[in-house]
Amino acid sequence: MAPKSTGGKSKSGVTQTGGGVAGSGATTTPRTIQTRSQKAGLQFPVGRIHRYLKQRTQHNVRIGAKAAVYTSAILEYLTAEVLELAGNASKDLRVKRITPRHLQLAIRGDEELDILVRATIAGGGVLPFIHKSLTAASGKKKLEGQQQ
Repeated sequence: MAPKSTGGKSKSGVTQTGGGVAGSGATTTPRTIQTRSQKAGLQFPVGRIHRYLKQRTQHNVRIGAKAAVYTSAILEYLTAEVLELAGNASKDLRVKRITPRHLQLAIRGDEELDILVRATIAGGGVLPFIHKSLTAASGKKKLEGQQQ
């Protein structure tokens, strides 16, 4: 004989009520499941990040629920910032697709992101830069050639 359910949530999100008397008004009401990301108003998965934080700690240290929300919010903000700058870089070059080159230009063009991301971006290339002394030297030669 199967044990009788006495409450809790089913997978469909419907609240189950335990053995009430027929006609006592105990009806099932549908309840929408709300994830922690939805509660926090984030796009990044709070539950997954909480699981990753717990996996990466040593000595089974407890990780608070707010730590995952805070970490998710930080990651979402940084991602939005980089994508906005990379989108602006791709728009300046008149293309619709963000490539590693656009990410490189966006990160190296922003002072704070450049300090934060000290990694090599594969396929990003280098920033265009010509030293002033090289351009000034060629300008002087042109002026001397015009005077003679």
